[in-house]
Amino acid sequence: MVNFGKKLMADQIPEWKGYYINYKLMKKKVKQYGQQLQQGEKDRRRVLKDFSKMLDDQIEKIVLFLLEQQGMLASRIEELGKQRAILQDQPDISGIAELREAYREVGIDLIKLLKFVDLNATGIRKILKKFDKRFGYRFTDYYVTSRSNHPYSQLQQVFKHVGVGAVVGALSRNLAELQERQGSYLSIYDQPSSALKDPIIDMINSSVDKLTRSTNFLRFLGQHALIVDEESPSTAGEEEIEDQKYHFMSLMLNLVNTFLYMVNTYIIVPTADDYSVSLGAASTVCGVVIGSMAVAQIFSSVYFSAWSNKSYFKPLVFSSIVLFLGNVCYAMAYDMKSLTVLIIGRLLCGMGSARAVNRRYISDCVPARIRMQASAGFVSASALGMACGPALAGLLQWKFKIYMVTFNQSTLPGWVMAVAWLLYLIWLWVSFKEPNRATEVNEAPQNPASGQTVDIGQVENGLAQPLLMDSVDKQNEDEDEEVDESEEAADDSRKPATSIGSAYRLLTPSVKVQLLIYFMLKYAMEILLSESSVITNHYFSWNTSAVAIFLAILGLTVLPVNAVVGTYISNMFEDRQLLMVSQITLLVGIIFSFKVTSTYSVVQYVVSALVTFVSAEVLEGVNLSLLSSVMSSRLSRGTYNGGLLSTEAGTLARVVADCTITAAGYLGVGKLLNVTLLPSLVICVASIACTFLTYNSLF
Repeated sequence: MVNFGKKLMADQIPEWKGYYINYKLMKKKVKQYGQQLQQGEKDRRRVLKDFSKMLDDQIEKIVLFLLEQQGMLASRIEELGKQRAILQDQPDISGIAELREAYREVGIDLIKLLKFVDLNATGIRKILKKFDKRFGYRFTDYYVTSRSNHPYSQLQQVFKHVGVGAVVGALSRNLAELQERQGSYLSIYDQPSSALKDPIIDMINSSVDKLTRSTNFLRFLGQHALIVDEESPSTAGEEEIEDQKYHFMSLMLNLVNTFLYMVNTYIIVPTADDYSVSLGAASTVCGVVIGSMAVAQIFSSVYFSAWSNKSYFKPLVFSSIVLFLGNVCYAMAYDMKSLTVLIIGRLLCGMGSARAVNRRYISDCVPARIRMQASAGFVSASALGMACGPALAGLLQWKFKIYMVTFNQSTLPGWVMAVAWLLYLIWLWVSFKEPNRATEVNEAPQNPASGQTVDIGQVENGLAQPLLMDSVDKQNEDEDEEVDESEEAADDSRKPATSIGSAYRLLTPSVKVQLLIYFMLKYAMEILLSESSVITNHYFSWNTSAVAIFLAILGLTVLPVNAVVGTYISNMFEDRQLLMVSQITLLVGIIFSFKVTSTYSVVQYVVSALVTFVSAEVLEGVNLSLLSSVMSSRLSRGTYNGGLLSTEAGTLARVVADCTITAAGYLGVGKLLNVTLLPSLVICVASIACTFLTYNSLF
């Protein structure tokens, strides 16, 4: 992989060379500061002051040039606008064609400017990261906070590129109005949006999207799935390889697997307490019954993630078989009068959780151009399954026997899911196409300069051995550059984590806080959902159908809430702002859920549950969006990837929550609500405090 120093030199526009960040100089300065600190020539305060001033000067140089170029582009568009006004009065086909080409030239120059900003923004991030790593400071937090919050901030000019949107809008409007096929000079606002785009506008929008990582509903849902979207293929050959691996029906089978698993998870929630009572246990044992699936999923996620390195078809087949057997055991436990068989059935269902395979298939086998749509489909399938599970349980209210087998509201969810998984297995066996693994073999990358093969191990270890072989008398400026660039290559290595330990070492404080938040929101949601049947029966005497409808309504809020947040709210506020607000709102929902008076009304319960659930849903999307941004790229693939870590954090939260419900049941159903809400309150307060401490690193 080409290190950033070489990439910066290769991608620079020659005539703008003097206006890019002087990355080479800043790396040398960072190295000199380290030596000066060791030798006692400078203290830390002086180093921080000098480095801050140097970076301020670099950013000022970039911003002033950026503003100058934006002004020039605006002036050119203004001049072309005058020519367009003349052509409106005196239409001329050749004149219109020439004017369109002139606008396109402005568009090409705008793309150059966007790439200029992108390279400099990357350079600023990398040099800050290098400084923090070398000195063990949290300088990035201080620098970003002090500069981004200042009214004269130049840093925001780089990262927000103010004014580019106006230039893009002006180009879009003028090019659209010059469309030769229109035959008239109707306003852009009177035309369908699909007819407006000139190819150059698509290129500009692509550059803007790469630079800003702007979130719309589709991207928001995709990040909700935490399927890290890596850079698109850069060559036609790579795109062809991706197309060879892609199979639409196989993708659909993965999405159906996701849907069925979520249905399987939540279909028993409305009846788990009654089932436990019918087997001679307390109603609060439903926590163990529901949580057994999550316990097994902690382990299944790891082996399914590892298995997906070799195959996708075999783990999906295994998953279907295990889920079929698990649901049969769950249903048969009633006639066998065995709570043990019931729990074994749920454990088997958890052992069949192939969500790690589903995520991995989308990440590895779906072409980059439609990966975000597939990721959004993954989240939508999960949300739909979450809503359909309780709703289906509400419909299964029959009671009859066939031979010695009982079918009732407790056992029918197991039988229905067993049949569903059997049918899915047949469909899987007939339709799934295993991708060609030959295209996934990790070939050694080529040195772009020499064409020689580069050893991945050497890159990972910073090319230490070749550097040690250089003679002492060659330690000049070029050698310093080579040392620094080898460090950058090590920093940027995309070799995946190979163990839990190596994955944990890649977790920065920001990532750890995001995982804590994910744990907290999953804990709060599991407490709400799993104890709903017990709480509503105790306080309001709700039957199974009422609980099922309530849970289904909660599940159906997922997609509308994500649509509003992803389409509108996320474009109005920063992710970290939404993160803090949604946590505070969730805290309000938890506090409002407590029973503090002698009576507990339906209105209080329903309103507090909606506030808690919706806040948790918003928080989950924003949390995973931030997590995908701050997490190391080395966690984007391999067995121990970011998706696995978030899944494990969420699954562990569900296990702890379900165990809390069962343990609290020994104190009596009357105390269950407040006792289970107390840990949610404490963890939520802790996560808000941690977010506040790391707020400025969520950049």
